[in-house]
Amino acid sequence: MTSTERNVAIVGAGLIGRAWAAIFARAGWNVRLTDPHTPTLAAAPGLIRDELRALARHGLASDPDGAAARVSIATDLADAVKNVTFVQENGPENVEQKIAIFAELDRLAPPNALLVSSTSAIVASRFTQNLPGRARCLVGHPVNPPHLVPLVELCGAPWTSAEAIERARNIYREIGQVPVTVNKEINGFILNRLQGALLAEAFRLVGEGFVSAEDLDHTVKDGLGLRWSFLGPFETIELNAPGGIPDYCARYTGFYKELAAAAAGPEVYQSPNVDRVIAAWPHQPTPERIAKRTIQRNERLAALAAHKTSHVEKS
Repeated sequence: MTSTERNVAIVGAGLIGRAWAAIFARAGWNVRLTDPHTPTLAAAPGLIRDELRALARHGLASDPDGAAARVSIATDLADAVKNVTFVQENGPENVEQKIAIFAELDRLAPPNALLVSSTSAIVASRFTQNLPGRARCLVGHPVNPPHLVPLVELCGAPWTSAEAIERARNIYREIGQVPVTVNKEINGFILNRLQGALLAEAFRLVGEGFVSAEDLDHTVKDGLGLRWSFLGPFETIELNAPGGIPDYCARYTGFYKELAAAAAGPEVYQSPNVDRVIAAWPHQPTPERIAKRTIQRNERLAALAAHKTSHVEKS
């Protein structure tokens, strides 16, 4: 792809949109931002520059000010998508609004531009069915914060072309993300279904008094999470039995069958269980705490990303 083709429109300049802008700009793309909320749009370039500088402190951006200079504000949606090859939409999680915005994107964007939604919960068939250009539409679901957690889930509708999925995969790889393809539509895609299974069990274990909320978190961040930052679940079990995955299945799946037969159900998110979970968490969600912990999370994720990048380069 030539430099003249590396133009992306970021539709929606909230947290996710700004992160995508930083990612594309860092990779050398020209970024045009649009958002219907004028104060949000006006503040976005400065916040993106700050985020790029934060990435540079960890060696994750080589020229933060140069990248920031590639970010500009578009006067409207038509201006944003002019001559772009890629559109990343970051609007509200609302089907009607997505139908409306994708109708406009399909009408205004160049016919060869990919139209991609960051939605975390709405499959593409629900908002692209009636579009003339529906074959170029798909979901590109990131993980928050996308500029520090590189996974992006690609999920097309039944009518999304294989060529569109492959182009999106190549572009996401080029800008430093890690794309995975969801082969057919499923509610929650992949990451949220895995996260949901763990979260439901966490709610049950804490709500029923088996462990404190803080010790539950330690079990993940100081136990499972350490392995999972480098190994997936199949890689993990391959190494946990001498004969790999077949041996693991023969040895241990009897126990997991028992657990699966009594999996946590939706009642764990209802009273009285959810009330017990909330009461078990010893911290109040004040704005000051949330802001402080978000900064700490991002700093630690940046350090981990830098470490993983270094590990890949040396391996």
